[in-house]
Amino acid sequence: MDAIDLFAGAGGFSTGARMAGANVVWAANHWPAAVEVHANNHPDTLHICQDLQQADWTQVPAHDLLMASPACQGHSRARGKERPHHDAQRSTAWAVVSAAEHHRPAFFLVENVPEFAKWELYPAWCAAMTALGYAMTPMVLDAADHGVAQHRRRLFIVGTRSRHPIALKLPRLSHVGAGTLIDFEGGKWSPIERPGRSAATLARIAEGRRVCGPRFLTAYYGNERGGRSLERPVGTITTRDRWAVIDGDRMRMLNVQECRRAMGFPDDYQLPHRAKDAMHMLGNAVVPPVARDVINALKVAA
Repeated sequence: MDAIDLFAGAGGFSTGARMAGANVVWAANHWPAAVEVHANNHPDTLHICQDLQQADWTQVPAHDLLMASPACQGHSRARGKERPHHDAQRSTAWAVVSAAEHHRPAFFLVENVPEFAKWELYPAWCAAMTALGYAMTPMVLDAADHGVAQHRRRLFIVGTRSRHPIALKLPRLSHVGAGTLIDFEGGKWSPIERPGRSAATLARIAEGRRVCGPRFLTAYYGNERGGRSLERPVGTITTRDRWAVIDGDRMRMLNVQECRRAMGFPDDYQLPHRAKDAMHMLGNAVVPPVARDVINALKVAA
């Protein structure tokens, strides 16, 4: 099976496709740093750095599977106040339609946040894909059910050129605790009780100690309060540091290596040297083992 990867980013879709035995022949992204990372890890893939709404699809190799993860920021509940640029971000999904219209691959696979299905133009987007001859199977999947030590719920839309939507049989694996990710001998630790530590942070840590004991995770932002047991998967990895490790009287943020593991990338997967860029790419990535399981199930069902 030959595949292409639109909005390839760090390469989660491509890595998952390779795990499933697919050959990723072409990948594209508008961010040069992401294209460089993808090329370093997938050297046999043809790469292009471009706004995909301006792409010339005649220059894209033939393929069986179109994979795409359009911008999610305009849909996500974490986006905050609605802003004008969110319309532009949401419109990236139309590149999937134009690519499918030209190539008509046998299958497509789109990943996004679950709120994508609440987009005002989602019915029109689905109608366009239906008009191209695709039957669609939308599924909200949690990465934790696929052997990854992270709770990450994402919408996957499987499209097939068939009369009826396809039924996929996906594995549901036992959850893996966040403790498997963490190197307690490494990282840059700091004392919890230090000048300048906010009262809110100290209160959150105190609550975590009460519930979880001396070792746990705590979120720096979001709806989660207190602590999260290391026997549970970590919460969603985001584009900026979110999760702190508490170990007795010291603490630190999860590092890039630990977040790479939480996303299901191999330990030797190359990421930017600048931690901020690496975290941004990981937070936006598709979880490879989830993509692997969906593609494997698609191959069986088709």
